Amino acid sequence: MNAFDSDAAMTRMAGETAGIAMTDRGRPRVLFLIRSLARGGAERQLVALAAAMHRAGRDVAVACFYSGGAFQRELVEAGVPVIDLRKRGRWDVAGFLWRLFRAFRDNDPDLVHGYLTVGNLLSLLAKLADRRTRVVWGVRSSYIDRDRYDWMSRLTFRFSRLLSRLADGIIVNSWAGAAHHASLGYPQARITVVPNGIDTHRFRFDAGGRARKRGGWGVPDDAVLVGLVGRLDPMKDHPTFLKAAAILAARDPRWRFVCVGADGEPGYARMLASLADELGLRDRLTWAGPQDDMPAVYSALDIAASTSYGEGFPNTVAEAMACGRPCVATDVGDSARIVGGCGTVVAARDPAAFAAGLEATRALLADCGEASGLRAMARSRIEDSFALEALLRNSEAVFRAVCDTRGQQHQGAS
Repeated sequence: MNAFDSDAAMTRMAGETAGIAMTDRGRPRVLFLIRSLARGGAERQLVALAAAMHRAGRDVAVACFYSGGAFQRELVEAGVPVIDLRKRGRWDVAGFLWRLFRAFRDNDPDLVHGYLTVGNLLSLLAKLADRRTRVVWGVRSSYIDRDRYDWMSRLTFRFSRLLSRLADGIIVNSWAGAAHHASLGYPQARITVVPNGIDTHRFRFDAGGRARKRGGWGVPDDAVLVGLVGRLDPMKDHPTFLKAAAILAARDPRWRFVCVGADGEPGYARMLASLADELGLRDRLTWAGPQDDMPAVYSALDIAASTSYGEGFPNTVAEAMACGRPCVATDVGDSARIVGGCGTVVAARDPAAFAAGLEATRALLADCGEASGLRAMARSRIEDSFALEALLRNSEAVFRAVCDTRGQQHQGAS
């Protein structure tokens, strides 16, 4: 059977992994591998985990194909070594692979933790540098409509399905993603669910940031501001957000909207801007682009929105909740698990349902007592269930379990 039968079976598997005691060989030396450190949910989680491991005294480094991403500075400031593999483009293959192989040899990690499809595939080369090196893949998605992406993306995913059995462990950040990938042939016995972790010391309500962002966007104090945070990517389904916004804007002038995130493919960005104008949102919608101070961005919102039709663990939902913002999200991936009773979950690709969810959440916020309680509940849910400390603890449990097999196999060969 490829798919997971139930959450209980997956919980049992994760519990068995976490229960393995640390060996007397100490903590494994871990090298993370990722394409770049540009803004993105996976990149944010890698930076958070690597920095947390470094603070805890672990031996950790990060290798990236392309240097200079927005999150690289955070790693450097945290003291985490960053290895630039100096990839010069898609077709820089031979030289890049040689530099990657040398990085594996020179750093001699006990474990290489890949992130995303290409990082996962190339992490397997570490076994050629040293057969004892263990490889853990990081899978950050559930369903993805790959027909919307180029041939290279589709090809690398096919390879990942074929080669997934060569990974010693697979960390998936959502229950939905684990079930989906198991159904595609990923080895179920090697999958462990480790939900994303949110740095609740960083992501918290910021009154000053709220005033600053709303002022910069020209949003009045009495407006109800709804924000969608995410790159302009088809899977994020901005058209549904814009159509829901148009429904609400026609009913009440106090509704305002903001989209925060990188532009993505230029043609798609132009299409969205044109659609917003056709829907009459020009004076009610701000295209804010990428932002550095995300706690201030979330604090500026009254309601956070996620209209995606494909997700694993949506960071933006959890980060917004850590800042005390209730969320309206589509019922994809693990969104419903994250939101709990701290917002509204509706069907994907249904603008009318999404608009109704926003109105229902606004009604709760209209009562001062309910608003305070809902915001506190949202933050407490993230602190209790999805804190950074849990990400660190659960990830290291997987690393230790995988490296235990290294020691056992090495002893058996001697």
